[in-house]
Amino acid sequence: MALELLIISKTQAVAFLGLGIALFKIAQISLQLHRRRQFARQHGCEPITRHYPHTFPYLRFDRMRAVKQARENHRHLEWIASTYRELGTYTLDFRVPNLQTIISTAEPANCKAMFATQFNDFNSADRLYIVGPLIGKGIFTTDGEEWRHSRAMIRPNFARTQISNIDAVERFLQDMFKLLPRDGTTVDLQPLFFSLTADTATEFLFGESVHTLRGDEPGKPSGTAFVKAYDSASLQCVMRATQPSLWAMLMGPTKEDRQNCKTVAEFVQRYVDQALEWRRTWKDEKETPTGQYTFLFELAKETADPEKLKGEVLNLLLAGRDTTASLLGSMFFHLAKRPDIYERLQGEVRELKGERPGFEQLKDMKLLQWCMKETLRVNTVVPTVSRNANRDTTLPVGGGKDGKSPIFVKAGQMVFAHVSAMHLREDIWGPTAKTWDPDRWATARHAPWEYIPFHGGPRVCLGQQFALTEAGYVTARMLQTFSKLESRDDGPWQEKVDLSCASRQTLASLTRA
Repeated sequence: MALELLIISKTQAVAFLGLGIALFKIAQISLQLHRRRQFARQHGCEPITRHYPHTFPYLRFDRMRAVKQARENHRHLEWIASTYRELGTYTLDFRVPNLQTIISTAEPANCKAMFATQFNDFNSADRLYIVGPLIGKGIFTTDGEEWRHSRAMIRPNFARTQISNIDAVERFLQDMFKLLPRDGTTVDLQPLFFSLTADTATEFLFGESVHTLRGDEPGKPSGTAFVKAYDSASLQCVMRATQPSLWAMLMGPTKEDRQNCKTVAEFVQRYVDQALEWRRTWKDEKETPTGQYTFLFELAKETADPEKLKGEVLNLLLAGRDTTASLLGSMFFHLAKRPDIYERLQGEVRELKGERPGFEQLKDMKLLQWCMKETLRVNTVVPTVSRNANRDTTLPVGGGKDGKSPIFVKAGQMVFAHVSAMHLREDIWGPTAKTWDPDRWATARHAPWEYIPFHGGPRVCLGQQFALTEAGYVTARMLQTFSKLESRDDGPWQEKVDLSCASRQTLASLTRA
């Protein structure tokens, strides 16, 4: 009898304990909901009234299928922009299978808040999870003090070297010219631009180019294998970004992905070891072992942490190589379709009288600058930026029936800023918003934050002037070398979205001057 009573009392104790925990959690959740409702009222927030039209709202896989189909058809960004237009709003929300509700916006005011005025309310979301296995920790994948330290180390280097790479660009450009047919044969320029920027970026970062345009050199690690592994690993990063996180965690990285990331890391480690060995004997501030400016050796003056060095150079390789090549490929796709613009650009470069352009001369070539700006608008290189809320916060617009009231963003909630869709808004850029027209920049008047190809605020791209200088220089030299550019693609521009957005192909023929 006593044993029976003891068992009952223990059972009751466990039941009461469980009930107490449940009641505590319910009270905790209720209090949090009350505080959030009060916070939203204090800030004048209204609910988002436009939602993605889920076919099966409780399963929530329908949007994932639509995204997959749009990507396969090379029209993902067009699909995003058309979704906004069809719903008549530029802020909406949608659901994903892990039960989260994500906010999607293409509003300048919301971009300004996330990137600048409310910068500390947001972090870089899952960027470290998505691209960290490939590029590690660095300026693009960290937040808080880690990010501030990275930016403080890197910023002075771009201020000093924004035009110093032109001589190196010329050397590798000549390598690319040797691969271009002279007989009018069709050539795809986009992959050649990627090879060019891989060669220039690695020379700038490591002090030694991977020479993908020339081919591997005997006795040296294969640059071709490095770039191939890097490209394959980049595609896996995109897969992580588009798959539900729980699914990706359960499946884990593939054997191929682990090997690709290992190949990239081992290749870069060789240069990191060289920089650290040099650091041990380094004395003169102006001394460089390569005899030219090398980012890795400059960074080694600031830190002896091998993982830090490797992460930062790989973070910058992503920006220095992919974005510039994407800009060039898309711009030459459009130029091949517009011989009138190409001819006018040749008029600008004739003012150089055959001389290679310098930094100031490139800035003075108005039509060239307009072509780059228009390409970055129509074919935004980094089309989407995601942020997670660090705390309960707000965004300025998107709520209420008219979409003009502030909206509440709860701690941990993800926000997608679709910069590419914002760049194609007809209410901002007029009825020809989707048309590539460099001449619009002769009279274009846009408000701040309506055009942000390099984003803005504290995380604005440090290398934007560097990238524009390289892209402008390559374009000017192409114009000096080739008198005619003809499109060999009857269709419209198609996207290839990986870690940046590039032209799927840039088929053209070139005639030597």
